[in-house]
Amino acid sequence: MAISITRDDKQYITEDAPVLYELDNPEAEQRPPVPDSPVAPAHTPHKGTPDHMVLRTENLVKKYGKRTVVNHVSIDVTQGEIVGLLGPNGAGKTTTFYMTTGLIIPNEGQIYINDMNITKYPVYRRAQYGIGYLAQEPSVFRKLSVEDNIRAVLQMTKTTVEYQKEKLESLLDEFSLQHVRKNLGDQLSGGERRRTEIARCLAINPKFIMLDEPFAGVDPIAVEDIQRVVYSLKEKNIGILITDHNAPETLSITDRAYLLFDGKILFQGTSEQLAENPVVREKYLGTQFIFNRKKFN
Repeated sequence: MAISITRDDKQYITEDAPVLYELDNPEAEQRPPVPDSPVAPAHTPHKGTPDHMVLRTENLVKKYGKRTVVNHVSIDVTQGEIVGLLGPNGAGKTTTFYMTTGLIIPNEGQIYINDMNITKYPVYRRAQYGIGYLAQEPSVFRKLSVEDNIRAVLQMTKTTVEYQKEKLESLLDEFSLQHVRKNLGDQLSGGERRRTEIARCLAINPKFIMLDEPFAGVDPIAVEDIQRVVYSLKEKNIGILITDHNAPETLSITDRAYLLFDGKILFQGTSEQLAENPVVREKYLGTQFIFNRKKFN
């Protein structure tokens, strides 16, 4: 049965929850034009192995009526790398991100983990195959403590009680949450909340984590704290896909990035290549943009 719901002032219709079909998409409005001479260096992803998996999309298309919001977009992220998905408002990056996570169904194109087609899988089923998703909006259970937020996810895994206890303590230590373990979700700072949400994601031992605006709503000191956490996920051989409006902070930790304009990939390459490209600087980053690579080793 179809159900109409509202999220972030957008209206959606659901058929197989939690898959969402957006009825009115603001991204399709006031979209920036593609520059006359777009540049997009070729990047050929490998199809992955059981020990080194790849999450990839092939020629994703999303239309709302006669408007094409995403136009044949192909991206990929491999375990152990951080990839950014950037673009101005209306460029199609959020829609591309949501199609990759399973929140929106594409009109055309496919999504794979290695050679397994997951295009029609809803979010919860993709999680079973190792894709964790961290929403932009606060997702902690507000009236549960930090430890109970993490425990609630652990209890859904097919593991022993002893393992769940050990995993809980390990996550609390790893994300510096021991001192707030008894605090309720609505008592946490922005940085503490983000760390709790990421710790919950790790409770299912994901191969990939999708981060939607991870730097939104946190102060500058907490941003660097979150970046350090994201970098540690890379060292755990987890593939990270980030979409965020904070381009400087995103590029400072990503290995590669895609820049979308008018629903198409304008540029793809390393963060350094993107930061140095004159078209990218003129159309998106600004001519005075200063690139600063952060290292957390």
